[in-house]
Amino acid sequence: MPDLAPWRSSRDFRLMWTAGLVTAFGSFLTMVALPLQIKELTGSAFAVGAIGAVELVPLVVFGLYGGALADAVDRRKLILLTEAGLGLLAALLLVNSLLPDPMLWPLYAVAALTSALTGLQRPAIDAVTARIVPHDQLTAAAALNSMRWQLSAVAGPSLAGVVVAYAGLPFAYGLDLLTFVVSVLLALGLTPAPPAHDAEKPSLRAIGEGARYAWRRKELLGTYAVDMVAMFFAFPNAIFPFLADELDAPWALGLMYAAGSVGSMAVSVTSGWASRVHRHGRMVVLSAALWGAAMAAAGWLPNVWLVLLCLAVAGGADMVSGLFRSTMWNQTIPDGLRGRLAGIELLSYATGPQLGQVRAGGMAALVGVRASVWTGGLACVASIGLLALALPKLMTYDARTDEHARRVRTQREAAAPAAPAA
Repeated sequence: MPDLAPWRSSRDFRLMWTAGLVTAFGSFLTMVALPLQIKELTGSAFAVGAIGAVELVPLVVFGLYGGALADAVDRRKLILLTEAGLGLLAALLLVNSLLPDPMLWPLYAVAALTSALTGLQRPAIDAVTARIVPHDQLTAAAALNSMRWQLSAVAGPSLAGVVVAYAGLPFAYGLDLLTFVVSVLLALGLTPAPPAHDAEKPSLRAIGEGARYAWRRKELLGTYAVDMVAMFFAFPNAIFPFLADELDAPWALGLMYAAGSVGSMAVSVTSGWASRVHRHGRMVVLSAALWGAAMAAAGWLPNVWLVLLCLAVAGGADMVSGLFRSTMWNQTIPDGLRGRLAGIELLSYATGPQLGQVRAGGMAALVGVRASVWTGGLACVASIGLLALALPKLMTYDARTDEHARRVRTQREAAAPAAPAA
């Protein structure tokens, strides 16, 4: 069973977890409704695909700046302001959908602004977790946060499809707006999380300081590199429609997209064991290699049910990798740098899947769909092995003896409790 200690010990964690769950459901409503509205207005697949292009750059730029900002201001205020801003953007989508002739350009503008606000907010959310959860419960907190996301990822799109089909786009945007109202009200109850008195103002110099710190910490650098490599070589979601056709199972397309989330959910709800693991770097490497091997098998096997099983195994492996990456970050990064490092983390896991989809599509055009999947999986395994050899500190990392983990733990123990007790 999952370890519920963070839920029991920290009121702030309960508030953030609940607010995140509510917001995620609303965001999935818009994630389905927005491309559908663009399709209805234009009838163009290119126009729909352009959403990803307008979202990527703001996410990267504002993610890095948001990391520096999270180290310089009260993280609670930053979360509140960005959440309110995201709610305002949902309101703009609602107003536009109610016009007699909805306009196209506001949809792209809102998509870009939403991505920018998400980039500003995400490092603050990631950075504040280590303040509100006891040091020895950070692995359990990462598992519970992942469970929250997977619940939304499985149920959110299904609910969105029903809402959009039977109630219409304005109703979907209205529900999204309502979820932001609820999440803002919940976030108002969070304990203030002010920066250190000597915190550096957000700037390129501050971002560079965070990057230099990450470069010196080879075990941290390894977690970023492993995630980037795994997503670049073995993230073939873009070609799932073609894979389903080659397996003579177009009916299984939705199951292909859902299988990874099912595997991740299975790991989340059985994650009680994770708090007893101390060699986090080794688990990151092994689970990333399993992700690649499972994807290779999915591209090789001819039976659609075996393919779905492999995709579920891959999703579970990715969950394990993410769980221990998050634990290493939260347990070893000093509080004054945590926001900036969270911005770098956002860069690593936001760009990897995007580049991976480009790789998968290009290779599919050159060597075929199934070959694109299985060669990418094998390349992932080989690359992870090379990274393990090149970055031995990642493999030898042990939370019980690591000097950075010990230093952060000592600082936490010496500080006053940052969150009210349950």
